[in-house]
Amino acid sequence: MKVVALSGSNVGSKTRTAMDYTVQFLSEKYPETIVTLIDLADYDVQFSDGRNYLEYEGDTGYVTKAIMEADAIIIGTPIFQASIPATLKNIFDLLPVNAFRDKVVSMVATAGSAKHYLIVEQQLKPILAYMKAQLVQTYVFIEEQDFYRKEITNDDVLFRIDRLVEDTVVLAETFAKIKEEKEAQYDF
Repeated sequence: MKVVALSGSNVGSKTRTAMDYTVQFLSEKYPETIVTLIDLADYDVQFSDGRNYLEYEGDTGYVTKAIMEADAIIIGTPIFQASIPATLKNIFDLLPVNAFRDKVVSMVATAGSAKHYLIVEQQLKPILAYMKAQLVQTYVFIEEQDFYRKEITNDDVLFRIDRLVEDTVVLAETFAKIKEEKEAQYDF
């Protein structure tokens, strides 16, 4: 199984810290998975101009193709001004409308205030549902107070990330089995 962990901002460190922990736990618990961490801060991604994602080259082509080839995606996003960052929205704009069909997508959100906990529900989930994702319904919301010196200090947050990873893998494996069984019904 291929999993992409997408750190969806080009600024800040908290989301990357959360995604680093997520990838570490995923790699240790499920060593047979192929995990790719994509931190948008490390790539020069072009703005979407309406082309097919296969027509982009360089970093933009790499990021979009890696997402399209994944079986599961764990999206990490900070919440800025009560919204997802433009860098993450641009990734969605670069991809086709059905980009997440047959893919399991889960989410980790970081924010400076508890007031932003519904942004995932109100903004991110509708976009992902529109793009045909199979969503892990629960997500991890991490506040500023849960970090200290680029480490997560709240054990409950770590437990919730562990559970999110497990739910993501189990759901992806389940959907893969269902798809195999459905395809096996056809004789061609």
